[in-house]
Amino acid sequence: MIKRPSSIKEETAFDLDGDHGPAVLTVTEISALMKRIVEEEFGRVRVQGEISGFKRAASGHLYFKLKDDKAVLDGICWRGTAERLGVSPEDGMEVVVAGRLTTYPARSNYQIVVDSLAIAGEGALLKLLEDRRKKLAAEGLFDLEAKKDLPFLPDVIGVVTSESGAVFRDILHRLDDRFPRHVLLWPVTVQGKNAATEITAAINGFNALGKKSKVPRPDVLIVARGGGSLEDLMAFNEESVVRAAYASTIPLISAVGHEADTTLIDFAADQRAPTPSAAAEMAVPVRADLITQVEDDGARLTGAVNRVVVDGRGRLDGLARGLPDLGRLVEDFIQRLDDWTERLGNAVRGGMHSRHVVLAGLAATIPKPQQRLKHAQSQLKREARALKAAGKSILGENRQALKQTSALMESYSYQRVLERGFVLVADGKDKPVVSVVNLSPGLDVTMRFHDGKAGATVNTINGGIRRRKKKPPAKRKPDPGDDPQGSLL
Repeated sequence: MIKRPSSIKEETAFDLDGDHGPAVLTVTEISALMKRIVEEEFGRVRVQGEISGFKRAASGHLYFKLKDDKAVLDGICWRGTAERLGVSPEDGMEVVVAGRLTTYPARSNYQIVVDSLAIAGEGALLKLLEDRRKKLAAEGLFDLEAKKDLPFLPDVIGVVTSESGAVFRDILHRLDDRFPRHVLLWPVTVQGKNAATEITAAINGFNALGKKSKVPRPDVLIVARGGGSLEDLMAFNEESVVRAAYASTIPLISAVGHEADTTLIDFAADQRAPTPSAAAEMAVPVRADLITQVEDDGARLTGAVNRVVVDGRGRLDGLARGLPDLGRLVEDFIQRLDDWTERLGNAVRGGMHSRHVVLAGLAATIPKPQQRLKHAQSQLKREARALKAAGKSILGENRQALKQTSALMESYSYQRVLERGFVLVADGKDKPVVSVVNLSPGLDVTMRFHDGKAGATVNTINGGIRRRKKKPPAKRKPDPGDDPQGSLL
């Protein structure tokens, strides 16, 4: 039995079959040995490189390669860790990853198991954002035609921001100053690994509210946070947040950072506010200005109505002076109505009389129903007698034809032939024998006469006993030895 070395340093201390040299290891053993050495020598490491060949497996695990201008390192990120990453990896992204080195014996390569990932440098981050902006713009997420108008005076305002920051208090304070409204807060973390997921869930959650929900559905949404660095605002640049803002059926105002800060959600939102306070100003008008405007409009409307009434009254008085005497006009129409009423009564009576005369004449020409019924009954009786006579005649003719056909079939019967002295010969299976070819000596046959049957045995055929012909013997091939001349060979 050969003892395996516990490390590479011990390999020279083994001898195999008396030969001085390293021990023989299986592929599995050397792969396990390499795996142990790599994992022991390299604990946790941080590596910077460019992502290429990125793919997300159906299981949720991430596979990619980290490369620079001279080397390539395989990387893997398990599903549980991938869900906690603050950045969505993409090909061409310059990143710094942290994890542990290990080997994959099935392919004889080494790889890093990533447990954290970050963008390497602000320049790479800006390039990532620009590439993502172009991609989403090409899909139409930033088109002006898709923007929705904000309601003039919303009843409910939904706010997506941190509940512990000053942003929400600024929004409430500004709304109280301008026009107090019902405000719903969906608290989220505005930076970190889970920020993008929570913001996306908040926007989708507000949109999922219906008319029958216990929580009222907002008429407008404000997604806000205070200022910060580019890395701090990365949650609002995530693709899931931008797509949620674009898909929102509720008009959405983006108020992320200060006026100089720009995030991708600003392009997908229906309105972009430079600050959270400005977003509150966009959401509602100033109540005092509305009251002043309403009072001013009311005064102007009252004055306009008074002027219309005064002008109308003057015009009415002028028109009334030009009208004729209504009493005389009515008297003429009353007299004309009486005249037409009298003429109408006479016309109705004359028309009724003439129509009565015409109706009486038409009634005299109509025959009585009793007479028509008697005539139809007599005609029906005649038809019935004729039908009965025709039926008897046809039945007699058919009965005579049937008798003639039966007599003809009886004359063609083979029984009549047997009565004239003929015999029907049948074999043992009671099948008629129609030819002497079907007979053979010794065959039992049945002879049927017109008054019974009789059995017989065939003795001769055509006057003699029928015999089978013997086959001629097969000709034998001549043997060279039978040749009387002999063989010269």
